[in-house]
Amino acid sequence: MTTLTPTTATGTGRSTARADARGDLALLAHQIRYEQLSFWRNPQSMVFTFVLPIVIITIFGAVFSGGADEKFFFGLTGMQYYTPTIAAVSVLGACYGQLAIILAMRRQTGVLKRLHATPLPAWVYFAGLLVHCIVVSVIDVALVIGIGSLYGVPLPTHWAAVTVTLVLGAASFCALGVGVASLIKNSEAAPAVVQFIQFPLVFISGSYFPIHSEVLNNIAGLLPVKPFNDAMLAPFAHNAGFQWKELAVLAAWGVIGALIAVRSFRWDPRPE
Repeated sequence: MTTLTPTTATGTGRSTARADARGDLALLAHQIRYEQLSFWRNPQSMVFTFVLPIVIITIFGAVFSGGADEKFFFGLTGMQYYTPTIAAVSVLGACYGQLAIILAMRRQTGVLKRLHATPLPAWVYFAGLLVHCIVVSVIDVALVIGIGSLYGVPLPTHWAAVTVTLVLGAASFCALGVGVASLIKNSEAAPAVVQFIQFPLVFISGSYFPIHSEVLNNIAGLLPVKPFNDAMLAPFAHNAGFQWKELAVLAAWGVIGALIAVRSFRWDPRPE
């Protein structure tokens, strides 16, 4: 009988761990590719994801281009204000709204139940969704910034701050999207539930028009959308870098969403 020496056993363990890591990375790459293909092969979803922010920023550009700095926009031009806030809205829609609706639909149709029965680890599935949402968000933000620049909006001065804010915002909104999807009873109710939460947050957070009420701003500052708006605004309009306070609030909401998802997420449809 052959006896493994400690050195051999340790080497075998390390080799196995490396092989498992490579296997998990391969699964993750496959899942990201699957989510990307599913998205790009759905023209209606793809068009509305990208066209809506483009239409909004183009309309705002036609209305506010050439305008001077105004007190109403906190000393900025209309387009300096709206370019980062509409970019933020596009991330919210891609990472929170669409993800919550997609998960509710997949659960209702039994896709999640079948998926859960496969050897695919849950973390790989959700990591694939997260990376997919980040990719879509980056494209959305790039399109909005590009159109804003056509109307004379300067490019941000701190790209590192924009990148970190974008990734953290996408991750936090994805976590909130999964958390909300965990509480939705059926796919028919998903759009209504998602919009019921999203629309008030967007409006009180100053995404579509500046809010000058100190009380309302203080309340919105404790919610996830306004901190994301402010963290995106700073590099664009104020030549500022990382907004640590806003990023901390955003991260806290991501943790809350993740905790709700972990405790409440269901792979199978809720019984009627």
